[in-house]
Amino acid sequence: MSRLITRRSAAFGLAAAAAFPNIIRAQNVFDVDVVVVGAGAAGIGAAQELRRLGKRALVLEARGRVGGRVYTNRTLGDPWEAGALYIHWSDRNPWTQLARDYGFETLDPSSSSGGTRFVDMSGPSDGRQRRGAFGIVANFFDSDNGAVPDVSMLERVGGAQSEFRDSAMAIARMSLGDEPERISAADYARLWAGDDLVVQRGYGALAERAAEGLDVRLSTPVEAIDWSGAGVRVFTKSGVIGARAAIVTLPVGVLQKGSVRFTPELPQRTRDGLAGLGMGALTKVALKFNGDRFGMTPGTDLWVRLSARASINYECFTNDSNIVVAFFGGDHARDIMAKGEQGAVRAVLDEFAKHVGAQAQKAFIGGTLAGWATDPFSYGAYSHALPGRANARALLAEPVGDRLWFAGEATAGVGPGENFGGAMTAGGAWIAGVAAAKKIASLG
Repeated sequence: MSRLITRRSAAFGLAAAAAFPNIIRAQNVFDVDVVVVGAGAAGIGAAQELRRLGKRALVLEARGRVGGRVYTNRTLGDPWEAGALYIHWSDRNPWTQLARDYGFETLDPSSSSGGTRFVDMSGPSDGRQRRGAFGIVANFFDSDNGAVPDVSMLERVGGAQSEFRDSAMAIARMSLGDEPERISAADYARLWAGDDLVVQRGYGALAERAAEGLDVRLSTPVEAIDWSGAGVRVFTKSGVIGARAAIVTLPVGVLQKGSVRFTPELPQRTRDGLAGLGMGALTKVALKFNGDRFGMTPGTDLWVRLSARASINYECFTNDSNIVVAFFGGDHARDIMAKGEQGAVRAVLDEFAKHVGAQAQKAFIGGTLAGWATDPFSYGAYSHALPGRANARALLAEPVGDRLWFAGEATAGVGPGENFGGAMTAGGAWIAGVAAAKKIASLG
């Protein structure tokens, strides 16, 4: 994936340097102490910590906004969470305190719940039996998580013929975004648990507030990083920035695509870490209506089971908004995303109308797709370790030559050797970014 930075490409970078007031002119002359690649939760956390520690940090973000996969979408008028929704394990999640510090009210999500309706299109079912099966499946992972073997979630519950197969599939798709045969049971078992909170004004809005005052360059994708010298040189179309170190917070999917070239090539252990992780396809579609609630109490969850491998959850009119947010995962989500935004919106709307009535078609105003798995700046919703590769997060978290740190939800925990229980969450991403910043600062 890597290639040497040629004289021509380096010259191009220097010629384009006008966009940056300070551009490297010679090896070992640094424009900033640390370049942070990506302005998602990990990048914002890293930059905040570096500033607190008196280090100069520049954040480079490919998107035209901050927040990454923490995104309050306002394109339909009514805001909705296109990315992260919950402050998970809120008793120790740093975003809980950040919300307090910035004056963002948080709520227990059950306080705005209008109840849950289950619809099983795959045939008759006993709801009580299904709930019992979910509880039993949870025990496969939670009873003694340190003893859970590094096999697939499907194998952990007894395989494809197990009576618990469907429950494992539902948990994997709707919580992790992928199929249970592709997810390490040991990795899943390590995840921290606790009460959730929602941010009243939007999790993405909170991330935007947390990024205020930082030196962030938007619409500036990083093309290459040269770490062959004493520091790093970071190449963008706007120029080349020299720094003591770089914290790379890009999603695993972007790194796996080779969107950033590294010179020299990354060490084998880092590449093994990347190869041992997959990206789930948890996907959301927002539908806006004209105020008709179709006889539903605001906050109602409508769960539709289409088959053993496909479900859609519709969160209806939360906080009395005009928005219904549908979410779904796994290969079913990939199939829907393949239809494109208009096709995905139509498919999700048509299914919704089957269960609330034809008036939904008439009341529909517009919709939008949050397809993280096809987004070139993420290529997935969040990471999971593949079966047999539960050590992948630890490998990726190892510093590279004391010049490169990879930090984000994929390495989220409290550092190498720990259990990475914060993985897959914005809280864990913040923790990982802060930890990387502290390690770099400790090097002087």
